[in-house]
Amino acid sequence: MQPTPLLISQILRFGTTLHADQEVVTWTADGARRATYAEVGRQAAQLAHALQGLGVEGDDRVATFMWNNVEHFVTYLAVPSMGAVLHALNIRLFPEQIVYVANHGGAKVVIVDNTLAAPFATLLAHLPKVRHVVVNGPVDDDTRAALAAPEHVESVHDWSELLGGRPTTYDWPENLDENSASSMCYTSGTTGNPKGVSYSHRSNYLHAVTTAMTTDVRQGDRLLVVVPLFHANAWGFPYLAMAVGASLVMPDRFLQAAPLATMIESEKVTYGAGVPTIWLDLLHHLEANAVDVSTCRGLIVGGSAAPPAMMRSFKEQHGITILHAWGMTEMSPIGTAAVPPAAVEEGSDAYWDYATSQGRLVLGVQGRLIGPDDGEVPWDGESVGELEVRGPWITGSYNAFGGESENELAEMAAKFHDGWLRTGDVGTLTPDGFLRLTDRAKDVIKSGGEWISSVDLENAIMAHPDVLEASVVGVPDERWGERPLATVVLREGATATPESLRGFLEDKLARWQLPERWALIDEVPKTSVGKFDKKVLRRRYAEGGLAVQTLD
Repeated sequence: MQPTPLLISQILRFGTTLHADQEVVTWTADGARRATYAEVGRQAAQLAHALQGLGVEGDDRVATFMWNNVEHFVTYLAVPSMGAVLHALNIRLFPEQIVYVANHGGAKVVIVDNTLAAPFATLLAHLPKVRHVVVNGPVDDDTRAALAAPEHVESVHDWSELLGGRPTTYDWPENLDENSASSMCYTSGTTGNPKGVSYSHRSNYLHAVTTAMTTDVRQGDRLLVVVPLFHANAWGFPYLAMAVGASLVMPDRFLQAAPLATMIESEKVTYGAGVPTIWLDLLHHLEANAVDVSTCRGLIVGGSAAPPAMMRSFKEQHGITILHAWGMTEMSPIGTAAVPPAAVEEGSDAYWDYATSQGRLVLGVQGRLIGPDDGEVPWDGESVGELEVRGPWITGSYNAFGGESENELAEMAAKFHDGWLRTGDVGTLTPDGFLRLTDRAKDVIKSGGEWISSVDLENAIMAHPDVLEASVVGVPDERWGERPLATVVLREGATATPESLRGFLEDKLARWQLPERWALIDEVPKTSVGKFDKKVLRRRYAEGGLAVQTLD
């Protein structure tokens, strides 16, 4: 067979020519602005010429500090296709983490949305490797001056002016090594500094094809991509859309339930991708407002487990299937997808048992469970172990560009075991490869020699009609070592009490698993990517910052 390398430029060429009439819709305060894939291809060529003019060559990194919009999508295509490396900065990290990640990645050109230019300007003095800033959209004179102020910044450019007049075709190199880096993502840094992962052209290509096949995204679909392009490779959707010929609906900074509902209705969205908190807010909005979402057949959920009650409500009230998926930044990120077997009757107990799992391992991803004794655990749906994975889009190491301490290097190396990635997730696998996670290894509650799943408790509590959100953490207990603390956000006007909530759980869980400690809170703290931030809850409990009620 011909040894044709699998490159991002192939996806770019394919999508912008064979699916030239598909479009990217970017939401604005005034509604939608549109660009066809043909126009995206021409802009990608212009951007490549512009970056080359700024001195980008070889595997230089080009960073972005942007929302989901057409310009970010153009950058996703142009930078790796010209042979450079895309580094999408997570705008929701703490400033010191953004500085660490940007300096570690080493980009000398950063493309910034105008609505993010002012906060980015406050970071620039701490980013000595940055030479050029490209601003997407107009900014005021003060912001432009702040961006140009650091001595190491050679120039500040306007996106449109920089691209204007440049050629609309580019001789994309075909001799790139498919195993060379095309893009970089960093973990959210819940422990220590964020860790960098380099995705290759080959891994992105294979990931896009497999994700399209697994999620049943089709030509002509209209995909609402809420998952940020700066998070976990945007779950592969930029490349997937071009590969299958599906249009993209990009929400930019309009991530609230009301504008998302408007986008679904007005843009005839057929599929979406986002974290559970986004879709839960949307569900509540649909309960209170008359919105036509009949074109939408499915929403993909990742990042954290989706509450089964939410999944049922979307299906039963709106005919929308929630596709539960699981993965990690280190995995590009897809690892599993919860498509119930064809033989299972839709709506049956067996159907929901499959649909609410993390899903079946997808083609290309191998998994195994390792028990406390480091032995492999059988796939029987009951035996619990830590999941380890390997495959063609799973990283074999973290980025180490120098400057890491011995402890950091040792921590990075410890994430790998005989060529397998240790996920840190604990769960079971069925004989037909369906994964059910019971917890993160760091979040499982070890009580009196038994494990209690915080995830199972959270799902059970959130099934109560008065509960908006719930998060469960393990806290010290003199008798049992650890016991669960349930923190609950009630719906507006709800009257549930800790006593009634525990009573609601009594026929759903073993009595020894039921929490004695309860706290009603205004909001569950969340990480930069929308996951429940349990370390904040543990700290607030330890510092006496929660009003905890202890039940007999």
